[in-house]
Amino acid sequence: MNQTTQPTSDKIFVNNLRVQAILGIYPLERERPQEVVISLEIETDCSKAAASKDLTDSLDYATLADAVAELTITGEYLLIETLIEDIAQHCLRQPLVNGVSVQVEKPQAVQRADSVGVRIYRSN
Repeated sequence: MNQTTQPTSDKIFVNNLRVQAILGIYPLERERPQEVVISLEIETDCSKAAASKDLTDSLDYATLADAVAELTITGEYLLIETLIEDIAQHCLRQPLVNGVSVQVEKPQAVQRADSVGVRIYRSN
C-alpha cells in the first residue's frame, strides 16, 4: 500500500494585533495614526516542534507579530490592499510558512460600523 503525504492543516494564529499607524488616503488619516487591527492565520506543520520541543523547529509567532506591527507602522500605507499584500508576502518569506490568511481592519473608518477591512489568503 502506498503512503501519500497529506498536507498539514496546522495553524498558528495571531488575533487582533492592535497598532497605531498612518493608513488611508484622506488628509486626516495621513496626519495622525489610527488604530489598525491585524489578524493572521498561518499554515505550518507543528509536528516537528511538538516532537522535539525545540523553538527552532517552530514558527516564532511573537517575532513575526512584532515584524508585522513594525511593517504596518513604518509603511504609512495609502491602501489596506497594499498593506495586507505586504504582510502576506512577509509571512510567506518565513521558514515553515506554507500559507497565510491576513485580515486588516480599521475600526474608525466608517461611522456606524464596528470596522471595515480586507481579508486575503496567500500560499507558497
